Amino acid sequence: MAKKTAAKGNLVQRPIRRWAPVFILPTFAAFCIGFVWPFLQGLFLSFTQFKTTSKWTWIGFGNYLKAFQDESFMYSFGYTALYAIVSLVLINLLAFTIAYALTQKIKGANLFRTVFFMPNLIGGIVLGYIWSMIFDGILGAYGTSILTNSTWGFWGLVLLMCWQQIGYM
Repeated sequence: MAKKTAAKGNLVQRPIRRWAPVFILPTFAAFCIGFVWPFLQGLFLSFTQFKTTSKWTWIGFGNYLKAFQDESFMYSFGYTALYAIVSLVLINLLAFTIAYALTQKIKGANLFRTVFFMPNLIGGIVLGYIWSMIFDGILGAYGTSILTNSTWGFWGLVLLMCWQQIGYM
């Protein structure tokens, strides 16, 4: 019986090994063209001074030194790091809590799973429009806007990211 299973497994594996490159190579080529090459080109250009990508001058770490000496860059960098940390912690804590709750024997757990995962299926542009309307409606009642107050904007972005990612996590 073991020989038959081994032979059957070999019969299945042989065509897979033979035809795998036909299916893998186009995807790999697209990945290299669409991601790897632009990434490497961008990395290279970050060490140059250029007007167009074909006319560049090598300056090494000059761009990085200039960026880290710029006060507005450092402020933006710090704000982005804070956003990433706060979002990461909140998303994981809330996702774990919801996942734990949904593994308990509660009525309608599948419906709740669907509802929590649904925002992940909505595109980013649609999410932006939805939350823009929500924020404009809520903050408009208080006479403020998400665009005029960086605190509202920060927590609005955190809320938006949590809403989209918790169901996925």
